[in-house]
Amino acid sequence: MEQKLKKKRKGANVSLVFTNRMYVFLIPALAFFLVLWVYPVLQLFYYSVTDFNGINYDFDFVGMKNFIKIFENGTLVNSIKNTLTYAVVVVFLSNVVGLSIAMALNTRIRFKGIFRTCAYFPALFSAIVVGFIWSYVYMPSAGMIASLLNAMGLDGSAFNPLGNFRIALFAIAIVEVWKGFGTTMIIYLAGLQTVDESLLEAGRIDGCNEWQLTRLVKLPLISSTITINVILNVIAGLKAFDYAFIMTNGGPGKSTRTLMFQIYQIAFTDQKMGRASAFSVVAFFVIILITVFMLFFMNKREVEL
Repeated sequence: MEQKLKKKRKGANVSLVFTNRMYVFLIPALAFFLVLWVYPVLQLFYYSVTDFNGINYDFDFVGMKNFIKIFENGTLVNSIKNTLTYAVVVVFLSNVVGLSIAMALNTRIRFKGIFRTCAYFPALFSAIVVGFIWSYVYMPSAGMIASLLNAMGLDGSAFNPLGNFRIALFAIAIVEVWKGFGTTMIIYLAGLQTVDESLLEAGRIDGCNEWQLTRLVKLPLISSTITINVILNVIAGLKAFDYAFIMTNGGPGKSTRTLMFQIYQIAFTDQKMGRASAFSVVAFFVIILITVFMLFFMNKREVEL
């Protein structure tokens, strides 16, 4: 009798969904994770205290010299400032545009399926294609915007956002927003469709207008969706590299040199892999800290709402 009870208890502890044998299938994925992510990160920390140039493995240890150098020459501060500015613009515009279009396409309008497809269409292109397209859009004199200005009787040759160090960073940030707002919109649409229509009807009966319904009912109910989109856009903004490389090559001057672009420049142009590794270590902690802070901040806002 006791043996039967033991067998029953042992059988009760076995999960019908995820048996012990299925953990074996995690080994290949875990191996890939360790080899392709954990090991390179550890190597990054190792090379950050050397003068490794990426080619010759006969390198010397230099201690904290690489870290001191990137702080002394102002390169790190400039790239962090550019990256944070870029991230703020991307997060703000992507969420405002994505949420606005999602709300418009969540109403009862004709052909909304076609409109949703068109809004998501830019997200299907690769960053290289988008970068080259917008380089022609921004081109002075012969570009699309310059041609429109010429057609309106204005001087299109004076329009050169990528050549102006004051606005070049904002110009490439707009390209990031144009490509990514479709994904943000889709996530917001999914959140808006979970809002109970009876709550909105109750609000209308109580005399709420559409703005009050949006502010007091819809936004609090999709707060988790807002958190997801903000975090995703923060990460995308902090990892900015593609458009700075394709459209401006970090210029004019150093106005569009983001963290990722500066790391690439130091590693593959200057052939200073050790210093680039030190730069990457700092960037790693900056991105982690900002992402964790934003995650806690947004989760706290969810509880308050």
